[in-house]
Amino acid sequence: MTRQFTGRHMTAIMVAFFAVVIGVNVVMARSAIGTFGGVVVDNSYVASQKFNTWLRDADAQDRLGWRARASAEPGDRLVVTLAGPREPVTRATVTVEAEHPVGRLKSQQLTLTEERPGVYTAPHALPRGRWRLHIEARAAAGSARFIQDIRL
Repeated sequence: MTRQFTGRHMTAIMVAFFAVVIGVNVVMARSAIGTFGGVVVDNSYVASQKFNTWLRDADAQDRLGWRARASAEPGDRLVVTLAGPREPVTRATVTVEAEHPVGRLKSQQLTLTEERPGVYTAPHALPRGRWRLHIEARAAAGSARFIQDIRL
């Protein structure tokens, strides 16, 4: 003999359903807040005032035709290769700010040295993991900025 479906059964089903939905939402919201702080720029008004300058700098960088490629050598030392339109970029000052994308590790400032023409290496290794690199290169011909993600 089967039992009759009552209002208590329906109430239990509804409570269980909404408990699962709310539980999943709480877990996902906590995960989202814990992995991204939500700040892209500290002050959007100041950023808007600098926007046209950033566009002019980007046009000047495009005219240079420089390209940067970051990689890791054995031992997790950072290597940045700078190439111009026809030849490597030599005798440049290359600095890198390496930041952990989710902010779990402290950002590191690195000044790279030229090992071979157009090949610049960091003085020490970065900890293993994913890094966002803000590369700045300055030479007699001009300066350029690049952003690249790398996994060590």
